[in-house]
Amino acid sequence: MHELSIAMQIVEIVEEEAKKYNSAQVSAVHLEIGTLSGVDPDALKFAMEEAVRDSIAANAELFYHFIEAVAVCEECCHEFKMDDYFKVCPYCNSINISLLKGKELKIKSIDIQTD
Repeated sequence: MHELSIAMQIVEIVEEEAKKYNSAQVSAVHLEIGTLSGVDPDALKFAMEEAVRDSIAANAELFYHFIEAVAVCEECCHEFKMDDYFKVCPYCNSINISLLKGKELKIKSIDIQTD
């Protein structure tokens, strides 16, 4: 379960950012997760609950923003949604496609309480 190590890294980043503002409290953390990021959303939510325990983000509200994967066909230039990496273009059946979005795994924003 690599989601626990991801969650621990997220909490570490949140704590570092809060320290920059001499804050002892984080009220919210917004995460962006692509549907093809390789992260199990339920496992990450569970891991985040454990990772924030006894941290500066213990009382923070956690928001998960899921980004649907979209690709473009290099042959016919159509864009389409993807649900896995092994998809062909639904318009021309080409395998020559490029992923535009859907692999994201990042902290979108952190709401830090300052004095």
